[in-house]
Amino acid sequence: MTNLMSEQKKDDLRIIAQTKKWVSSVIIAHNYCPFAKREFDKGSIRYQVIYETEFNRLLKSVIQECIWLDQNEETETTLIIFPASLNDFNLFLDCLVLAEDLLVAQGYEGIYQIASFHPDYCFQGAKENDAANFTNRSPYPMFHLIRESSIEIAIKNHPDPESIPERNMEYARKQGLEKMKDLLKQCIDLDEAND
Repeated sequence: MTNLMSEQKKDDLRIIAQTKKWVSSVIIAHNYCPFAKREFDKGSIRYQVIYETEFNRLLKSVIQECIWLDQNEETETTLIIFPASLNDFNLFLDCLVLAEDLLVAQGYEGIYQIASFHPDYCFQGAKENDAANFTNRSPYPMFHLIRESSIEIAIKNHPDPESIPERNMEYARKQGLEKMKDLLKQCIDLDEAND
């Protein structure tokens, strides 16, 4: 039993290291989210690895994170990482819709918002090999729980928040598909010892 727990702890550490590498070397380094660096540097991003595979349990983990954020104001945001499930992008989108509906049903509408990231992320109407998809491609399927109040403050302090998604897509296309694939691969291939 102890060996099993220590193996899971090792897996958690590897998955979190890969995710942190993605946040720092993709999201922050390429300025996909101009608000991420401050929270990353402050250490106010929580990384939660969830191995559940059933929708109901996955959804319960989202609400548990909302409760955790309610009680821990020093944590700005949570990345909920699903390494063992939701690998099919369409299934992931189905779960995302249910999670958003659940936030409303549990009284969290206007308090938290979910952003989504997936290894096979594909924007509606985009081709699968469009480099722009990599602005939302991540090492694992994940939901990003964001405080609505923080979004409002960030938007007020940014000169043109509406231009961020379009700028990101154009930038990724300029980088090219192979470069974007390589950036993500470097995060997945991360050796824990070098983190």
